Amino acid sequence: MAANALFMSAAINQTLAAAFASLALATAASAQNPDKPSATDSEIARYCGALAPSAREARAVYQLRKLADLEREVRDAVEKLEAKEMATREWVTKRETMMKSATDDVVAIYAKMAADAAATQLSAMDEPIAAAVLAKLKPQAAGAILGEMQADKAAKLSTLIAGAGGGDKS
Repeated sequence: MAANALFMSAAINQTLAAAFASLALATAASAQNPDKPSATDSEIARYCGALAPSAREARAVYQLRKLADLEREVRDAVEKLEAKEMATREWVTKRETMMKSATDDVVAIYAKMAADAAATQLSAMDEPIAAAVLAKLKPQAAGAILGEMQADKAAKLSTLIAGAGGGDKS
């Protein structure tokens, strides 16, 4: 693809260089005798007239290829964005489901428990449910319970509450 573009560019550059060389010769010839058109002028006109259509075609082919490449890049970027949007929607759905799993009655029970007892119970629970319960508790109560848990379990639950877990982490 890049080689084709370079080839097309080189072909156009060679053609333009030849045209400029012919033009330079014609200019030099007409400078010697400005009143009389030389044979070189008509040769240059024929050469440029014959060359113009192929140069236009080469330029059009190059531009079409460039447009096709850009279109492909845009399509790829849109697909990536759509995939990210879908992943985000899935995460939001999981988060909402997790938060609904902790009913107000269950949260009220854990709010009234001692921190060490609640920590033992929540440590044994499914992590998304435990995180949902902790998220619905008042920050002081949740902090006390997390303080009574093992550090790795408290870290996992805190990650789920913060939303960085993106779903189930066991």
